[in-house]
Amino acid sequence: MGAGAGSGRGQLFLRTLLFLLLAGPPARGQLRYTVPEELEHGAFVANLGEDLGLDVSTLSARRFRIVSRAGAKQHLEVNLENGILFVNERIDREEVCEAGGTCLLHLQLLVESPLELYRVEVEVLDINDHAPTFPWQEYVLEVAESAVLGARFPLESAQDPDVGTNSVHTYRLSPNGFFSLEVQTRSDASKFAELVLERALDREQQRVHRVLLTALDGGVPERSGTAHILVTVLDANDNVPAFDQPSYGVSLPEDAPAGTLVIQLNATDLDEGPNGEIEYSFSGHAPPRVRELFHVEPRSGQVLLKGRLDYERASIHELYVQAKDRGPSAVAVHCRVLVHLLDVNDNAPEVTLTSVSTPVLEDAPPGTVIAVISVLDRDSGDNGRVSCEVSPNVPFELRSSFRNYYTLVTTQALDREAVPEYNVSITARDMGSPALLTRSTLTIPVSDVNDNAPRFLQPSYSVYVMENNAPGASICSVSALDPDCQQNAYLSYSIADGHIHGMPVGTYVSINSDSGHMYALRSLDYEQIRSFQIQVQAQDAGFPPLSANVTVHIFVLDQNDNAPVIVSPMPRNGSVATELVPRSARPGYLVGTVSAVDADAGLNSRLSYQLLQATDFTLFSVAPDTGELRTLRSFLEQDASRQQLVVQVRDGGQPALSATVSLLLSVVETMPQTLSDFSEFSLPPEVSSSSPLTLYLLVSLGSISFTFLLAILILTAIRCRGERRSRQGDSCSPPRCHCCPGSRPSSDGLKTSNLTAQPPAGTTAATCLDVPAGGPPGYCYKVCLGPESAQSDFMFLKPCSPPRNNEKDPGKRSRPEQHLQVSKEAKQPNTDWLPPSTQRAALKRY
Repeated sequence: MGAGAGSGRGQLFLRTLLFLLLAGPPARGQLRYTVPEELEHGAFVANLGEDLGLDVSTLSARRFRIVSRAGAKQHLEVNLENGILFVNERIDREEVCEAGGTCLLHLQLLVESPLELYRVEVEVLDINDHAPTFPWQEYVLEVAESAVLGARFPLESAQDPDVGTNSVHTYRLSPNGFFSLEVQTRSDASKFAELVLERALDREQQRVHRVLLTALDGGVPERSGTAHILVTVLDANDNVPAFDQPSYGVSLPEDAPAGTLVIQLNATDLDEGPNGEIEYSFSGHAPPRVRELFHVEPRSGQVLLKGRLDYERASIHELYVQAKDRGPSAVAVHCRVLVHLLDVNDNAPEVTLTSVSTPVLEDAPPGTVIAVISVLDRDSGDNGRVSCEVSPNVPFELRSSFRNYYTLVTTQALDREAVPEYNVSITARDMGSPALLTRSTLTIPVSDVNDNAPRFLQPSYSVYVMENNAPGASICSVSALDPDCQQNAYLSYSIADGHIHGMPVGTYVSINSDSGHMYALRSLDYEQIRSFQIQVQAQDAGFPPLSANVTVHIFVLDQNDNAPVIVSPMPRNGSVATELVPRSARPGYLVGTVSAVDADAGLNSRLSYQLLQATDFTLFSVAPDTGELRTLRSFLEQDASRQQLVVQVRDGGQPALSATVSLLLSVVETMPQTLSDFSEFSLPPEVSSSSPLTLYLLVSLGSISFTFLLAILILTAIRCRGERRSRQGDSCSPPRCHCCPGSRPSSDGLKTSNLTAQPPAGTTAATCLDVPAGGPPGYCYKVCLGPESAQSDFMFLKPCSPPRNNEKDPGKRSRPEQHLQVSKEAKQPNTDWLPPSTQRAALKRY
């Protein structure tokens, strides 16, 4: 424990101060213990765990420790297992406390979770571990034989580093017949001895006297030190020097340079010649530290400054100066000089920073303690009074509860994304004149908290993918940013659950969880799915994790991968589509319409028709946009009765795809009732099932056809009724319109009319449309729609034939006199009654 605590003692000491500033004066009283010096390592001092009321089992977890200044020896340490304060290294009181008086070790005890600070004082008790010592083991004292009884001769003092009763307590002199010993006490309670002459000396009888001086301390056991004094009897030197006063006092600034005159001493001797010449020097009472700092000029008596003074180390120095003449048997006299040092502002404040909670969490509440700051100024008075302040425009402030101890706390919420690190400058300034200051910078990093959700670079993504793409190919990439850092900014991408046309979205696309690259898992088909959308989620790795979603719209682009499909005409039983064409067809006659569909879209589905092969290219043409097959001219006798055509349907894609249909047209004199291959408008199963467009087209064409047919029927009925009404008011008596089944015209009439024809056997009566003729009155012309017209895209004008001779229909049979008689000389019927070409084309379709 002791070895591990040495590196951070300076920081620990300031942490202790942090608690004091934060919590104010401690609730418990300050603890004080005593410990003798020179104890061995591990010696028991106190049970801090018990005295402070702490749970011993939590001391290690709460980091219970002693904080001390950087570089200071750690004399005491705490055992975290039992809370006992023990001696970590030997304590030498004379080393720890140079000055006398009470020697105290001030301990700052810090415990965390929660942060608490305790102050403990340990008084180091002096033990009698030093014996008194004299500067010299033998001391020569010269005494004139003429010395009067009772003369006093100061002796060298013994030094004992111990204090109190363990210091020099008294002196003893070995028995002799001439001298006695008197012990004197100085102002600081130290002892010194003087030799007193009790019997007159006679140099002629005894020139030298030897006595043993013993210094004794007051310790238990008692220790002592000795010095031999050799008293030499000299011839008479009647007068001894005398100082102006026995004690002097002087004040001196601590920053006085070397060579400064401290005091001018003056001693006088009434003798003349060498017996009156005085020499000055330090007496044996002067301690070694004084001899290092001061110097006495032997001849002038000036006391000069030799070393550097330090008020903070010692504020007063006691000098013992002796003076004696140069005559034989000179006797030294002593005086004391007290030098009082004056404090000057020569020490700038010392700022020690201890970081307690760095880095600080960005969501730390205001008032969170960041660091403890200890400020020390070794000067005294106003020179040692320090104020501390923090740099402006930072969310921190200093709070003080104890003198020279501060805590640095937050004043507002932090935001790592705005300011990731603060450099806080702390300025400590004393009250001296001129004032001294010290600046220290504390770097406070802000620790990240997962307080920001990911954000995608775009509010939504639109992706265009060409159909028939290769499975596994990358189709796009999404990207999100998280202003947090480290783990809180690590993003993973995923696709939200969902379905596309009843299939899980995971069967269509996948995403790389690290990079956000999206891949198509299957080849897309524009004809099956044209667009879909998915939800992509970006989630960070913080706790708790935060996420964001974005919609990715995927549009499948069409590719010309579907050739046109011929839907009309449809060949039966795998043979070539056939169609009958009347030889009487005029130019522009609509033979039929080639219809095709293309499952593609746009230009890829735009179809064009052309006649690829033909028996006679001058006879037929195909409309490139509509596919209508029409005659270019009338049929000639030499034209073949069977015309072979190949019609090609080509789309507008690149490259273009095409389909062909072969047609076999038979030129006939009359049109039999046969089904046309052009009426097969049903789609192949694979086309109708795979193309909704084809289904819509069929439904639309059927609806339009039905509506148009219904309109024709209604119009026919209205015209017939109107014509009957108009004939009732005519002079024709009585005008009557005979429909085909009810009339039986003469053979001449049938020859004359171009509009009568015998319907095929087995057919029902034709539906007749009455059309007023422009010929002679009394004639009625009818447009008959055969039953086969409902099954063909072509419609022909067919004659109405009278009922057969053997047909029995008395209910509808006309009277003989009412039969229509047609003369051979009658004019040809007016062809203006025929419907317009557009209506004829429509009638032919239905």
